[in-house]
Amino acid sequence: MSQKNAPHVGLVFASLMTTMLMSSLGQMIFSTALPTIVGELGGVEHMSWVISAFLATMTIAMPISGKIGDTVGRKWVYIISIGLFVVGSAIGGFADTMGLLILGRAIQGLGAGSMMINSQAIIAEVTTARERGKFMGLMGSVFGVSSVLGPVLGGWFTDGPGWRWALWMNIPLGLLAILVATLVLNLRTGKARWRDYDYLGTALLSVATATLVLVTTWGGTQYAWTSPLILILGAVSVLAGLAFVWVEMHSKDPLIRMGLFRHRNMLLTTLSGVVIGLAMVGVLAYLPTYLQMVHGLTPTTAGLMMIPMMLGLLGTSTAVGFIVARTGNYKVYPIIGLVLTTVSLVLLSTMTVETPLSVLGIYFFLFGFGLGMVMQILVLIVQNTFPLRVVGQATAANNFFRQIGSALGASLVGSLFIHNIQKEMQHNLPLAAERVGEEGQALVESFATGDGSSHLTPDAVAELPGPLLEAIVNSYNDGLTPIFLMLAPLTFAAALILLPIKRERLRETID
Repeated sequence: MSQKNAPHVGLVFASLMTTMLMSSLGQMIFSTALPTIVGELGGVEHMSWVISAFLATMTIAMPISGKIGDTVGRKWVYIISIGLFVVGSAIGGFADTMGLLILGRAIQGLGAGSMMINSQAIIAEVTTARERGKFMGLMGSVFGVSSVLGPVLGGWFTDGPGWRWALWMNIPLGLLAILVATLVLNLRTGKARWRDYDYLGTALLSVATATLVLVTTWGGTQYAWTSPLILILGAVSVLAGLAFVWVEMHSKDPLIRMGLFRHRNMLLTTLSGVVIGLAMVGVLAYLPTYLQMVHGLTPTTAGLMMIPMMLGLLGTSTAVGFIVARTGNYKVYPIIGLVLTTVSLVLLSTMTVETPLSVLGIYFFLFGFGLGMVMQILVLIVQNTFPLRVVGQATAANNFFRQIGSALGASLVGSLFIHNIQKEMQHNLPLAAERVGEEGQALVESFATGDGSSHLTPDAVAELPGPLLEAIVNSYNDGLTPIFLMLAPLTFAAALILLPIKRERLRETID
């Protein structure tokens, strides 16, 4: 970096931190608002799309925008990505249907994926190697903060000015970031080698990711798992994925270098990372909805209930990081962490309507404690495996597949949750109908046709007659808790996957 640009580093970094916070908050800020959004816009069967559409497009955008930034320079790629995020926020904020909200969230996701990748890359262009560590450490802390802040902020907006402000707040922040980036960013510009760009790989990656999310979102809810559409989408996803691997192995300038996965540590940490992303987002995305509908918490209180989980995650991650730095031993921590995560998922599957919130807080803390021993250590293993010249590519590839897991977690868990709720209501509501009067019978009929359940909010549930309240609360409880038990074998398998990890001495030099 030249002396000319040195005074602007603080301003540039503030802009990058703002956009990193916007993109990371976007992943979880609606977890607490989902019941209210469904009640206002209708369409409970589309509930999971509010989160999974964002994660799917974010996943697709990450490798593509990173590659384009490498090719033509990052300044305008970064500015355009902020613009996309602002446009998506505006569309979603003014949406009057669930479909329009999902469209806005999908556009947001494209911007968020590009902002996240390019923010990290821009730091490498505006700081020296000696300075870079502290800046990257601060940027990494954004993810921990947003994990706590997302559900809490989403709950506060929902209880206060309204959930739409969770989108509208991005508009002035984004415009300010665009202004700062336009005026003070002075980055290298590459030579556009569009002739060699991996167009086919980009198309195949997009098709494989989109169809995979469609299968896990629609399967079992809007379409049977054995329906022709789901089977065709599944086949297209598999074939596009296999074709993508083949294309990347033969491309002059691939989006993701397949040669990285020839190394045992890279392959094993990536496989484990997919499971971690799936479990983490699958739990975080729908627990706030569970707490509101089953335990009658306000959106803000439901968000605050996530704090024990995040304290466990942040505290353990920090402590284990210091221990590994001092001892150089790292292999055992992610394995122990995934075993603890498995135990916590089993405990979460035992939750009932009567389970005290204090007990739930302990379960949440244990889940975060386990994840805190895993996430950063897997990144460390990847970065310690490769020389400096390919660390960026390896880290981006590892993050991409973990993001695939996150998108699957949002869509698959959401799809199963909706399917289970509908199944439980079909069983519980007729029994409740026998215990209520004519008014209750009319409510039961509205739920049976879908008119009532599509606009069900925590406040509306609280005002229902006792038998109906009990039926719906039990339907939500029994709809989610079995899914946690289904996730437990996956996290235990992820622990077993890490057993063959080759322990290598941590490097004490830059390269």
